[in-house]
Amino acid sequence: MTIEKTTNNEEPRLLLVDDDPTFCKVLGGSLEKRGFQVSIAENLTDAIALAISREPEYAIVDLRIGQESGLALVQQLKALDENTRIVMLTGYASIATAVESIKLGAVHYLTKPTDADEIVAALNRGSGDCSVELASRPISVQRLEWEHLQKVLTDCDGNISAAARALGMHRRTLQRKLSKRPVRH
Repeated sequence: MTIEKTTNNEEPRLLLVDDDPTFCKVLGGSLEKRGFQVSIAENLTDAIALAISREPEYAIVDLRIGQESGLALVQQLKALDENTRIVMLTGYASIATAVESIKLGAVHYLTKPTDADEIVAALNRGSGDCSVELASRPISVQRLEWEHLQKVLTDCDGNISAAARALGMHRRTLQRKLSKRPVRH
């Protein structure tokens, strides 16, 4: 994988934001071996502070950082530097969050598990891929429910209580449904 060097031939700076310290350590080490200068943050406050002080060219942002949304961080990183190339990484993928992350300025959206090579390729990819394989069967009812919940939550700016009211369900029921990993199909 090739990476762009900064203007003074230093390793490019990358900000990795995820609330899982073990994941950060492993992925951070892999990215350093691939030529990046990695800074790690496990919450939004630290991520913004590092972005201001280190001015990263690249960022990898988890969708869920504790109880906070990585979507808000994508928006803040782009406000700090519109040229930062951001990849959204998540174990809770949905169409709604994929669309929103791209609208907010991420260059790619990857689902966990993934590896460092795939992430580096996504960071460097400049355009879409029309050869992506199309689904061979319709989405399942369980997955459709997950997608709908994510869309309503996004429409409510991540406010679980407002989303639960809009869906006509108890807040704790919605939280329980959201905490489960979505089905693949």
